[in-house]
Amino acid sequence: MTQRTYDERIDELTKKQEQLEAQKKALIKKQNEEERKKRTRRLIELGGIVESVLGRPTVDEDKIRLLNFLKKQEANGKFFSKAMNEKNPKGDNNAEG
Repeated sequence: MTQRTYDERIDELTKKQEQLEAQKKALIKKQNEEERKKRTRRLIELGGIVESVLGRPTVDEDKIRLLNFLKKQEANGKFFSKAMNEKNPKGDNNAEG
């Protein structure tokens, strides 16, 4: 059995390290893609909720109206944040109580 030289062992470890780094990058990329898809889904669902409450499709002008409304709610007592951070929101059919 021949014994590998230090240089051969170093080269082997370097190759393994490069492979592991490539695997790490691929996993990070996949994780980021999944997070982006989840975020996109949440945003689409929120848009659907807004349209269901309005009872009509949203138009571009609605974006600034909604933004201004939410900012006013926050400026007047953080009503939006408080409502969104409630543990058991009123009207939630899945909430116990």
